[in-house]
Amino acid sequence: MKKISLVIILAISLVVLGCAGMSDTQKRTLGGGAVGAGTGALIGAMSGEAGWGAAIGAAAGLAGGYLYDQHEKSKEASYNEGYKAGQKSSKKSQ
Repeated sequence: MKKISLVIILAISLVVLGCAGMSDTQKRTLGGGAVGAGTGALIGAMSGEAGWGAAIGAAAGLAGGYLYDQHEKSKEASYNEGYKAGQKSSKKSQ
């Protein structure tokens, strides 16, 4: 169990350090995959199948990270749209 924990910590550290120059989508998707793999490996280790747990967790984490990124982009687009509309109405009232 200690070996798995050390490997997971090292993998997450490498992911965090290797994110320079990546887009927000790539960072969020990769981060979700790393967290999912780590969590899946821990849960899988309890049932004796750490490899399968990590693989399933990584897939779920990748999907979750991507969906979270799309949600954040949608919020940002809505904010920008509202801001522009507010600027237009502010100019009209002057």
